Amino acid sequence: MTVEGSDSVQRDAHGSAEFGHVPVLSKEAIDFLAVQRGGTYIDATVGLGGHSVLIAKRLGPQGRLTGFDKDARALEIARSRVASPPAERQGDWPEVKLIHASFASVAAHLEPHSADGLIADVGVSSMQFEDASRGFSFQADGPLDMRMDTTQELTAEQVVNQFDERELADLIYEFGEERSSRRIARAVVRARPIKTTSQLARIVASAVARPTNPRLHPATLTFQALRIFVNRELDDLGALLSAEGARKVLKKGGRLVVISFHSLEDRLVKDALREGARRGTWEVLTKKPVVPGEDEVERNPRSRSARMRAAVKLR
Repeated sequence: MTVEGSDSVQRDAHGSAEFGHVPVLSKEAIDFLAVQRGGTYIDATVGLGGHSVLIAKRLGPQGRLTGFDKDARALEIARSRVASPPAERQGDWPEVKLIHASFASVAAHLEPHSADGLIADVGVSSMQFEDASRGFSFQADGPLDMRMDTTQELTAEQVVNQFDERELADLIYEFGEERSSRRIARAVVRARPIKTTSQLARIVASAVARPTNPRLHPATLTFQALRIFVNRELDDLGALLSAEGARKVLKKGGRLVVISFHSLEDRLVKDALREGARRGTWEVLTKKPVVPGEDEVERNPRSRSARMRAAVKLR
């Protein structure tokens, strides 16, 4: 289990960062999505537009692409890349609609049985990790925020400083699978108030006698747990995988592709598709999850933990 992101970071000769140009498992995802020219597709996590651009290039002017994202900043960047065609594709670009919302609400924005395919890349983007002001990472000091949707009220700082010790321990264990959750929660409560990512990371590290995974920073799983909880990531993914989510908006024969980045997400996807196959609603296309090859991991180390699963809607 890791907190890997889904977008790589590329730097130009001046050292500035340019995000979102290398979507994870791009060829494999588009192949399984089987994009049809003139079709209707959903990028449930448009992010910075990486997968959306690849889809749009295949759709043509009769096609339709709808993108969702909780992060308004990412959506604006994606809008500049996806909403209008590049100069060389004038007249050969689909209708694009971008929506600031969670993918849990896809069925509220789209007609039932209207889409030919849906892709969801549920990793956190490098843009979010690299921006210290967002509070997702302890690599640089920043406020304890962690909200993908900055219009929502709950922040990681509120959770860390207002939840009681048992609640903290439970969520760190449930969403981080951190064996030292009780020790961490006790240390956090004693150290309050906690305002910054580096402060929290030091407190967690001091409380972890033996890290769950020695290759990870001792605070990694706690930060993951807080991020998942604050953003309701597993709840939203469960809603997408339910009968009122992807299945409702996809046509019969429509394709679902989900890329996840830690075991809790992948387990949800695997179980939902397996149960759907048992009920005759999904045909699973990936007996085992598709993972990045060595070349992709070398180009984008954060892709290492990616797992992709795909299915076809049968009815």
